[in-house]
Amino acid sequence: KAILNKDFRQAVNFGFDRKSYAAQVSGADAAENTLRSTLVPPTYVQVNGEDFGKVVEKQLVTYGDQWKGVSLDDGQTSLYSPEKAKASFAKAKAELQKQGVQFPIHLDYIVSQVDNSMVQQASSFKQSVESALGADNVVVDLQKVSDDDFQNITYFSDTAAARDYDISGGGWAPDYQDPSTYLESISPVNGSVFYYLGIDAGSNNPAIATVGLDQYANMLKDADAELLDQGKRYEKYAAAQAWLTDSSITLPTVSNGGAPMLQRTVPYSRAASWVGTKGTGTFYKYLEMSKDVVTTKDFNKAKEEWLKKKAESNKKAQEDLKDHIEKKK
Repeated sequence: KAILNKDFRQAVNFGFDRKSYAAQVSGADAAENTLRSTLVPPTYVQVNGEDFGKVVEKQLVTYGDQWKGVSLDDGQTSLYSPEKAKASFAKAKAELQKQGVQFPIHLDYIVSQVDNSMVQQASSFKQSVESALGADNVVVDLQKVSDDDFQNITYFSDTAAARDYDISGGGWAPDYQDPSTYLESISPVNGSVFYYLGIDAGSNNPAIATVGLDQYANMLKDADAELLDQGKRYEKYAAAQAWLTDSSITLPTVSNGGAPMLQRTVPYSRAASWVGTKGTGTFYKYLEMSKDVVTTKDFNKAKEEWLKKKAESNKKAQEDLKDHIEKKK
């Protein structure tokens, strides 16, 4: 009953210190650079010249004041707010008590006992959530199992029934350059990993309607039906991402691309892509080498220059598109 309550899920979301969680693997100095707050990366696609994440932010604030001032950019911590967590929990507790729910709520977080990083991150999650909400209200129980058992009831499991726990980590990599590659993965109709939520896709489980995932399914269907106007298509997917963020069903944490690295390649000199082989270790077109190891200062300077050129290029592309449309008229 607690997990089906959106205010409760939001309380956990706001009480989750993602920077501390990331630091268990990346270290305190690099932790913030790895953070991600949405399922779809905020710069994954452009919506009429604007980052996808910025369009999501505009949609998100319509769900309530708790989302005002929240940035969905990578590498920031604005989701973490013990004050908002307490406010959301107060609303959830009042409603759950009417339903006869007893406190504290116990959340099972399953981990492999031999994976030290996983155990440390789960412990960090436990510490921050219990600190924000109070251990008399919420207790995160770390269920440490053998690695074989962990794999069998998480990664290798393909049914919701086998996933008898409340919290577990996971990840997703895109297959094609469209927001649907992320958002459709947890569609209640045919999502390939929807069962990670403890419900089989395509089922008549009443929890789907209780949580509002039927609404999410309709948003995905509406977005997928827009095949002629890419801007409108992406706006509709941004609305779906905003709904997903507000729902707090998933708690995005980190991106693999934010890990520390050592390089002598000139930043932003070679082709890159979110999907396919461009920009990987085997794609060297346009690649330039630096005599010295690239410092953080070098990288940030190159990034600023690249973002400036990108903005100019996007502006020109939009102007060219408008001219083309006017000529067609």
